[in-house]
Amino acid sequence: MSIKGGRLHMSRLEAAPLPEGFKAVHDAVQDLLPRIDYPELPLEVHARTGMFDQMGHISGSHLRRDDLDITLAALTVARSCNVGLVPVIKPGTLALTEHRLLGVEKGNFHGEGIAAASARLVETQAPIDITADWGGGLVASVDGMRFVVPVRSLFARPSPLYFGIGKRPRGSTWLNTVSDKVMGLGGLLIRGTLRDSLFILDAIHRLDAIEHPEVITTDQGSYSDLVYGMFAMCGYQFAPRHADITDTQLWWIDTAMLEGTLTRDHKHANAWGDFNTLGLRRVSLPAIIGQWDDMVRVAGSLATGQVRAYDLIRMMMTEGRLTGLGSAFAHYGRIFKTLHLLQVIHVGEYRRMIGAQLNIGESRHNLARRVFFGNLGQLRRGYERGMEDQLGALGLGLNAITWWNSLYIDAAVKQLEAGGLGIGHDIRARLSPLVFEHINFHGFYPFHRPKLGEQLRDLRYPAAADPDEE
Repeated sequence: MSIKGGRLHMSRLEAAPLPEGFKAVHDAVQDLLPRIDYPELPLEVHARTGMFDQMGHISGSHLRRDDLDITLAALTVARSCNVGLVPVIKPGTLALTEHRLLGVEKGNFHGEGIAAASARLVETQAPIDITADWGGGLVASVDGMRFVVPVRSLFARPSPLYFGIGKRPRGSTWLNTVSDKVMGLGGLLIRGTLRDSLFILDAIHRLDAIEHPEVITTDQGSYSDLVYGMFAMCGYQFAPRHADITDTQLWWIDTAMLEGTLTRDHKHANAWGDFNTLGLRRVSLPAIIGQWDDMVRVAGSLATGQVRAYDLIRMMMTEGRLTGLGSAFAHYGRIFKTLHLLQVIHVGEYRRMIGAQLNIGESRHNLARRVFFGNLGQLRRGYERGMEDQLGALGLGLNAITWWNSLYIDAAVKQLEAGGLGIGHDIRARLSPLVFEHINFHGFYPFHRPKLGEQLRDLRYPAAADPDEE
């Protein structure tokens, strides 16, 4: 990364080298994690967190059916795995009859209930000791996951790049937010593959979690000066990964514009030194000040959900040109874009933070593909609400897996440390709860509450000494 010939040159965001001994610790932790069938996992997580208790009936009734947790666990498995209800129906078990499953799905397993259960998992993961090594919950990434929609739907759009070619190559995008503690904070369904940056703020303002992050990262192609400005007005630091900042314009603030002393011959070379070679342009402070009251109103409307950021961004652009309000947001955003890019250029830890957070999002998508294996991983509900509930169930399942893995990775690390193995922060920070080799997602789906009480499952023996492997 360097500055040459008045232009910025940046290579790929470098990843921090793996700390010495990481692979040995990673493999040892993997060997210790208990094996578990997926249907048992949400029941155990519920027993420890009460996540299903957050799913109130749509009518507002406080009455709870007997064995409601069994029914909700079955619905979580059926919908997150995309296999439908048939594999989880057990005619001889009242909680798992088709009639009970359909009734509870309509009454309790709705978007609001799923979001509340997921928020409960985010809240109760924080006290698990090892999560403090992963992050403080103040950083999050937003990225889109594409799904083919083979049925007729107004909420799908064609895209040969993502959905293939054929008679009906249509699909939708699940724009989801993931924290640095590796928990999903919420998701937003988008028609087709519309430009993600138009929806990122909408996704941030629809989070399930109570505590919101402060820094938002996203992948290349999801940024503009206008988006930077809207994030800043809403109180977030926007930190996208720029594909190439060779030709990216940097900006500076000239306070002489406010003092009325700026002339055509005004120079800033003496004050800025080597930065003068970058061809810096001035931010228009009068444009911002003139629209400030309206900018504040826009931020308030976004925060209270009165309008969508997507609609506002489109309104502030007419025939490819920014309106006065849009120009004010763009100038305001250029301040924060420049600060972000200067940090990217000069602060290695900042670059690595962005890269690491985006890698978390990609790893979560890999786990999502593993879980959502039924029906070729396609969304087969034609209505928006049905798609949202199905992807909400997937998000809840992913958070349940992440919570359960966090608990047992913490136990495995403590057991290794008790055995005399020193495990530093750098190693603990790299241990991911998005592993899934020890979880069985296939076969039969029995639902039995674990009889563990406050105790954890027994950790496995190391692979070489595991009697089950002999």
